[in-house]
Parts: sequence; structure tokens; C-alpha cells
Amino acid sequence: MVAELEVTCPDVAATRRMAALVAETLRPGDVMLLDGELGAGKTTFVQGMAEALGVTAAVTSPTFTLVNGYRTDKGFELLHVDVYRLEHLHEVVDLALAEALDDGAVAVVEWGSRAAAALPGDRLEVAFDISGDDGSRVLTLRGVGPSWVDRLSALAGRARPL
Repeated sequence: MVAELEVTCPDVAATRRMAALVAETLRPGDVMLLDGELGAGKTTFVQGMAEALGVTAAVTSPTFTLVNGYRTDKGFELLHVDVYRLEHLHEVVDLALAEALDDGAVAVVEWGSRAAAALPGDRLEVAFDISGDDGSRVLTLRGVGPSWVDRLSALAGRARPL
């Protein structure tokens, strides 16, 4: 099962608002894969999610640390993962994300398509495309699996006013 939603975010604030809407739907054990070129808004999106989840720590890209963990007001840990520098799938497995997900963490993986084979199939995939010189972004949210298909359908109406 697959569902898609396309949203245009005209600015950084809209990207953060969209992330906050997605954050409201998160459940322990969820996986999100983020893909897009450098500067497309992946980390901005995670920052918006973290803020909506009550994270007060500064959220920065884990490019060199690979994984940053943040405690949320929802009672689960938000894992911000960046696999850009990893060259082999076994390196993703070595991050022990499956175990963290089993413990109720939520994983948001930048450059997620590189890690997809090592992660659960039920997930939300978000593609970021820079749509022009005005700085707007087109986000394509793709719910894969029954839990995300249902949530993405519910999210569609709320995302339209961005």
C-alpha cells in the first residue's frame, strides 16, 4: 500500500509548519526517510518536527556524528540520522536503528534512500525538491505500508493551507 501527498512550502517557516503537522502523527517505532539535494531543507524539516515534539536542545545535522538523539514530550526519543557519508549497507545496520525502533524511538534518516534496505518497509518517505529561484520547496510525502497510508490520508487536508 502506498499513498502520496505533494505540498509546496514557499519558505522555511512553511517547511517547519509541515514538519510540525507530520510530528503530530508520529508513533513510537516510526521511520521516516528524507531525500533531497544539499540545502533542500531536510535538516530544517527535522528542526520543525523536533520543536513541535517539545525538544528544547539545538537540532543540528548529524553529518559527522551520524546519529543525534533527542528526548521528546511525547515520551519517545527522536533519532536524527544522516547516512550521507556511509558507503555500505552494513554500516547502516551497525547503527543499531532496528533495536532503537524496537525500544520505541522514532528514526528520521537524511539521505534515507541509501538506508532503505536496512530499515522497516512501513515508513514515510519525504522527497525535497527546490522548485525555483524563490526558495520554495516541493515536498512529496509517500506513505508506504498500512499505518502511513492511513495517516497520510488524514494529513492531506491539514497540509493544504501551507
